[in-house]
Amino acid sequence: MTATGLSPVGATQENHMPSTPGDGLSLQAFQDRIYAYYHAHARMFPWRQTLDPYHILVSEFMLQQTQVQRVLIKYPPFLEAFPTFESVARAGLKEVLARWQGLGYNRRALALKTASEIVVQTYAGLLPRDPEELMRLPGIGRSTAGAVLAFAFRIPMAFIETNIRRVFIHCFFAGQDQVADARIMPLVEATLDRANPRDWYYALMDYGAMLKERFVNPNRQSAHYGRQAPFEGSRRQVRGRILKAMLDHPRVSLSELAALIQAAPEDLAAILQALEREGFLRRRGRSYVLA
Repeated sequence: MTATGLSPVGATQENHMPSTPGDGLSLQAFQDRIYAYYHAHARMFPWRQTLDPYHILVSEFMLQQTQVQRVLIKYPPFLEAFPTFESVARAGLKEVLARWQGLGYNRRALALKTASEIVVQTYAGLLPRDPEELMRLPGIGRSTAGAVLAFAFRIPMAFIETNIRRVFIHCFFAGQDQVADARIMPLVEATLDRANPRDWYYALMDYGAMLKERFVNPNRQSAHYGRQAPFEGSRRQVRGRILKAMLDHPRVSLSELAALIQAAPEDLAAILQALEREGFLRRRGRSYVLA
């Protein structure tokens, strides 16, 4: 990678760049460090061995808030069942949710199916390459759009996700707290390898994963950091139990469902209403069915 003409961190964009750049790294030295680590320690994942936009989109949906090891288990059988946008678009929600079990956050499965339907109906089965069009699809924000553009189309777009944030905070904001993404983004823009964004972002993510293992998580210095609420006993856990139960019992009443998941019916009513609004369930008389 070349970085001809790049100034040391802090020399430009004073309102956004850190005034004391970590250990004094220039942007060139930073790029060299990240690539050197990547070339020696690149992680090999199946979604890194393809340029298929659908396969990459599936991996990005799965990787949101989910450990890589769990995705490695679920990714191959999901693609075997649904190898294309068309296949997941025409599948029933029950089929998609069944293959998604074990990943959590079932909203992502619904969003993937809905996005695939739009891609088939509106874009003739071809994922759009325009970031604004991508971000209009369900479940796709700037981070997912940037990753898909880089990994599937080699199109450079600056974005921040958890590993990338960790790298920039560690290298340029040592000792600082409440570091906002608005301060990090100019650095992401300035260091982006526009000739090869795919490898550059893989390199950043691998370096960030290493930092998490070797150091106290630098993301605790982020203004956007927040500990995830415990899963046990949470509303999210109840939602997951409801959907899992309905995969085996596709038509159930409120009382039947409460018995299946060992919960009080009055505790389920609001959650069922939310699942219905979101498109997971439908009412059929006094019973609920998967949409």
